[in-house]
Amino acid sequence: MIKFAICDDEPMMVQELAGHLADYMKEKSMTAVYSVSSFLNGRALLDAVERFDVIFMDIQMEQLDGMETARLLRRRGDHSLLVFVTVLKELVFDAFQVEAYDYLLKPLDSARFHQTMDRVLRSLEQRTAEDIVIQRGTGCEVVLLSDIVYCEVLGRKIYLHKSDGTVSDYYDKLEDLERRVDGRFFKCHRSYLVNLDYVRGCQDGQVLLFQGERIPASRLRERELMQALLRYMNERGI
Repeated sequence: MIKFAICDDEPMMVQELAGHLADYMKEKSMTAVYSVSSFLNGRALLDAVERFDVIFMDIQMEQLDGMETARLLRRRGDHSLLVFVTVLKELVFDAFQVEAYDYLLKPLDSARFHQTMDRVLRSLEQRTAEDIVIQRGTGCEVVLLSDIVYCEVLGRKIYLHKSDGTVSDYYDKLEDLERRVDGRFFKCHRSYLVNLDYVRGCQDGQVLLFQGERIPASRLRERELMQALLRYMNERGI
């Protein structure tokens, strides 16, 4: 499910953007795999519990303009693809200071919107391809998904337990990480994501790993875990 957010203080513009998005997703036969949430100011977006894959946002808004909203999103570790939609073409360079993905001018051009969406979908696919990049202090680390045995959240940090016995930790939320990994990862507990490649079973509320380790599994998720493991093995022809 691709989660979109539209943040604009003009209700008509929110409606227009939602219409462009609906037309595009219908053309791509993807109407069943996306959702759209709308917000009339930046504060409302920041207060939302849900996290989004893509955010379309106006720059000129009251109760936090789009640029300040974007800065606050990035500061708390939000990795959404951010597309500014505005009449202010002179702010295009400021937009990229907050890691904006693209910049659309009002009034919206349908062909330009489609080009942006084509790139958005490609980027979302690539995000979960082979690896993830995590921020560690002032530097970054590239971690192969195939090397991650399980992910654990403790406090505000995520700990990536890897097959070589090392652990990489960084600040993020588990739900944000869950969006960045692929189908081999299963949320077996509210604090754990496990790589199905390393799972050999589930027993008494614990996931059994090939290295002999055990991690918690929610009682409500044990059956779903085994079903997910069977599906994954069938897909790989095991």
